Amino acid sequence: MRTPRIYHPETILGLGELSLADDAAGHIGRVLRMTAGQEILLFDGSGAEFPAIISAVSKKNVTVELRERIERNIESPLNLHLGQVISRGDKMEFTIQKAVELGVNTITPLISERCGVKLNAERFEKKLQQWQKIAIAACEQCGRNVVPEVRPLMQLEQWCAEDYDGLKLNLHPRAKYSINTLPTPVSKVRLLIGPEGGLSDPEIQMTQEYQFEETLLGPRVLRTETAGLSAITALQVRFGDLG
Repeated sequence: MRTPRIYHPETILGLGELSLADDAAGHIGRVLRMTAGQEILLFDGSGAEFPAIISAVSKKNVTVELRERIERNIESPLNLHLGQVISRGDKMEFTIQKAVELGVNTITPLISERCGVKLNAERFEKKLQQWQKIAIAACEQCGRNVVPEVRPLMQLEQWCAEDYDGLKLNLHPRAKYSINTLPTPVSKVRLLIGPEGGLSDPEIQMTQEYQFEETLLGPRVLRTETAGLSAITALQVRFGDLG
């Protein structure tokens, strides 16, 4: 059986006994039904991981004994910031989960003219918390020890206008150049993925004014959840650590 990887939301300062956070304790006790003496692997987002033995389990609390600190870095050399216009249903959750597995460092949910999702402030705050938990769970699954940030919701132009010292890309099916023709080396990319209906003509013009380069993946028009993950994969193959 694979040793469960569990995220601890506070910085782990030393070895010895540690009480797990409520979410982690509930997952170990109620979901995995683990008992004292079993092994887990903790990580706190610092880049390290901590092999541990469960010392006590109750209905609400789990205590573990940390045995050692291991520095283990599997982050891609390519820093990727995904700006994803919010998609309907569970597509956004799927995009966040897989983007984290593929090595994205930051995800910003965006609102554009043709965004079909309407959220009030309270609903969005709940969504944001849910999306961050999905990012954490993806790290637990794929072995990453650094948790990507899911940033607060932004308007498309507000995000495009932010200062950025890397390559800025906007997927466009009529672009002249593909990811394979991008200049090398590239170490930082800000990738914009539009909504299911695509960006409007004024929005495309706006991205050009903020120095976003238009690029394509191939001759076929992809759905928003397919386009983002395909582009991330292509960028990681070209400039990162896939392939």
